[in-house]
Amino acid sequence: MEQHTRTDAYTDRYAARAAGMVASEIRALFAVAARPEVVSLAGGMPYVSALPLDAVGQMTGDLIARNGAEVLQYGSAQGDPVLREKICEVMSLEGIQASADDVIVTVGAQQALDLITRIFVDPGDVVLAEAPSYVGALGTFASYQADVVHVPLDEGGLIPSALSETLERLQREGRRVKFLYTVPTFQNPAGVTLTQARRAQILEICARYDVLIIEDNPYGLLGFDGEPMRALRADDADRVIYLGSFSKTIASGLRVGWALAPHAVRAKLVLAAESAVLCQSSFTQLAVREYLTTQPWREQIKGFCELYRERRDAMLESLAALMPEGCTWTNPAGGFFVWLTLPEGLDSKAMAPRAIAQRVAYVPGTGFYADGTGHRHMRISYCYPEPHRIREGVRRLAGVIEAELQLRDTFGGTGGYPTLGVDTPGPDTV
Repeated sequence: MEQHTRTDAYTDRYAARAAGMVASEIRALFAVAARPEVVSLAGGMPYVSALPLDAVGQMTGDLIARNGAEVLQYGSAQGDPVLREKICEVMSLEGIQASADDVIVTVGAQQALDLITRIFVDPGDVVLAEAPSYVGALGTFASYQADVVHVPLDEGGLIPSALSETLERLQREGRRVKFLYTVPTFQNPAGVTLTQARRAQILEICARYDVLIIEDNPYGLLGFDGEPMRALRADDADRVIYLGSFSKTIASGLRVGWALAPHAVRAKLVLAAESAVLCQSSFTQLAVREYLTTQPWREQIKGFCELYRERRDAMLESLAALMPEGCTWTNPAGGFFVWLTLPEGLDSKAMAPRAIAQRVAYVPGTGFYADGTGHRHMRISYCYPEPHRIREGVRRLAGVIEAELQLRDTFGGTGGYPTLGVDTPGPDTV
């Protein structure tokens, strides 16, 4: 029998774009992080058990009994019109005034990002993204063979001067930027928020260089202090394509998100969605529509915010009490994530297996950079574990870092990694 030396017998048949399809750092951790003895600070899973599950179950059963022929039938590729009206109501909390006709419902915001990249990006086109940036976005850009150019963050979010300098350099090189991708509020993975003053600067810079903005905002309503930040889309309807999701404010398993785009772009997105999935799930769309119509969703979001605030506090207090000298971390005002920077000479990716052996999981920083840098960083999440589990997870993580420091001092370290973004100083510590 012929022996195959290749692990994949179809390698020479794949399209060139398939080379960019690789497993994310997060997905690779799921199997071990799900073990009950491991405290997972890795995944960004919302705590859906805080939903009124009995009421949601009753609501869903009534919906099928009453409107089963509609719920279980094909729908339009743009999405249910009543749900799109409800989405506009949700976006108004962030200052956005929009028409339901410019909304397309998608399978989570991730599909919206895929569709946008499909209709705008040719192989080799430049996409700007924060450094660090959401790993799911980087995977999408890679699959469409985009050239991702990072722009650094600091504790105030994307740095306007760095954005301007990057666009100026790319313009001199004759390279056109298709869009800037940003998670401006409670950013994934860094947890930082773009300040209001910087939002105006980012809009002005992108207008000057004629660059579209993709505003990905799944965490915007999950702030711990005050009213929601005003969205970038609220101040520029023509340049900003807004992505939203109910994965964090209702339930991720429903997979209902949306894009709000200029009318011509929305039309292209509908055509792209038709070719991809024909139409979205009528069942999950109408379940979300019913939830927004019949349930006290604003109060439920406030409940989520209080729950996540308690867990954020447990993490920050534990970090301050237990982390070795030389560690720094961000102080998120909402969302799910803290971005931790290790002392010089430590490598979060190399350290990850030893952390798993000590029954704690995190996401190494390398997954959040298109160029594979970020070795001194890690993303740790407080959204899912109970506060006592968070404290225990941080205790275990601190012990792993202490052991790594002893190894570094014994054998020497490499050092030389950036602290938050690319060639920028790190964030304020706690």
